[in-house]
Order: sequence, then C-alpha cells, then structure tokens
Amino acid sequence: MSKQPWALILGASSGFGEAAALELARAGMNIFGVHLDPKDRLPHADEIREKIRALGREAQFFNVNASDDEYRSETVEAIRQRLATEPPGTLRVLLHSLSMAFLKPLAGAEQVIAKKQLEITVDTMAHSLVYWVQDCLRAGLFEWGTRIFAITSAGGSRAIANYGAVCTAKAAIEAHIRQLALELAPAGITANAILAGFADTPSMRLIPGYEKILALARQRNPHRRLTTPEDVARTIAALCHPATYWMTGNTLHVDGGENIAG
Repeated sequence: MSKQPWALILGASSGFGEAAALELARAGMNIFGVHLDPKDRLPHADEIREKIRALGREAQFFNVNASDDEYRSETVEAIRQRLATEPPGTLRVLLHSLSMAFLKPLAGAEQVIAKKQLEITVDTMAHSLVYWVQDCLRAGLFEWGTRIFAITSAGGSRAIANYGAVCTAKAAIEAHIRQLALELAPAGITANAILAGFADTPSMRLIPGYEKILALARQRNPHRRLTTPEDVARTIAALCHPATYWMTGNTLHVDGGENIAG
C-alpha cells in the first residue's frame, strides 16, 4: 500500500498558511496544522479543519506555541505516531508561515525594540524552521522528495519603518533555506523560500501604516492588485509536483511582478 501524503503547516490558521492548507488539501494531501490562537479565534481554526475534511482529507490541528521546544517535541511525536498508523502516511511538505513580530524601531527613537522582543521575533519567524526540520529528521518523518517551504517577504532585502526585527527574521530564514537546501540535497529533500508580494493578511494589518504600504504595492504591481494568499498557495501546490525536484535553495518571487517595478 502506498503511503498517504501529508503536509505540515506551521501557522495554519490565517494568511498564507491557511490558504496553503486548503490548497494542498485540494491537491490531495492530508493536513497537520500548527497554530497559536486565543479562545475567541479557535472557531476559525475549526472552520479550516472542517473545510479540509469536506475536501475528503484528514486534518489534525495543534493549538500550541510552535517556538516552544517542549510543544514542538510533543507535536512531532504525535505526527510520527499518526503517520505510523493505518493507513500509513508520509510527510511530503513542511511549510513555515509563522508570525510573531514586535514592530518597533531598532534605534533612533524614544521607544525602541528590547533585546527579548528582537530575539522572540527572529526565533519565531526564522530560527524555528531549523528546529522543526531537525526534529522531523530525528523522528524519521522526511523521505526522498519532501518539500520544505518558508514564507519570506521584501523585508528580507529592504529596510521598512518599524519593521526591522521582521526584516532581520526574513533575511535569516532565506539564509536558513539556502543552508538546508545544501545539507539536505543528498537526501532528496528540497528547500525553497517563497517571497510573497504584499497581501492584506491579519499579520499585515498589524504593521503601523499598513494602508499606505498596501496602496503603494498595488500601484507598483503590474497587475494593479495585491497578492492574495491564494496566489501563493497555488504556487506552493505546483512546486510540490515531482518534476520540481531540481529546484532548491531559491528565494522565489510570487508577487505578480511587484518587485520588478520601480
């Protein structure tokens, strides 16, 4: 019997993670979703899970802090146990789409980011990818052909007001992707960063002055519209095709041309 394909989505309850969970389910994958939501947001996570099941796929969600070592270990073990039971499964995709940002200046202002806030932002939005990959490898969850993706943004190579900690995290996760691609190539595992165009997501709306940022992005984009999470999710699903095995270590722009325009 062939193994059932599963995707593990870190940040599955909103934005790019939510859209990817649904799109990969449409493409035939079962979904493990990791998210961190307060009680009043849990009904939305339940809705996503039910949509996945309505597509004929399994869905198992974990409402935990993905940056916590103990929770990560427990979640990986739960995933290992599920993949080992009938019908057996394999982890075909790991998508990192976590957001936990402190949006403050790094310097030159009365109120600047604190050491702990900078560390939390970069650890959650970048370093946690490495730790999840390490734990999944130790648990034997990855096989030849597994795809690793991480969501990045233009902030990885630009300076944006009050966005310094996130810019640092995005630059770091792109570097992590390159290194993972190098180190995991002998195992047939690819790793690529998805540089999404500006989208009107819940995390985007937390940025001070986001309306102006989105307006400028819409004006700059050759399509005269913003990127949507569904645009990015469809690309991720396409990149899961076996024929993309030779694409690894890239930062791929999925932005409708937003970043080619001046």
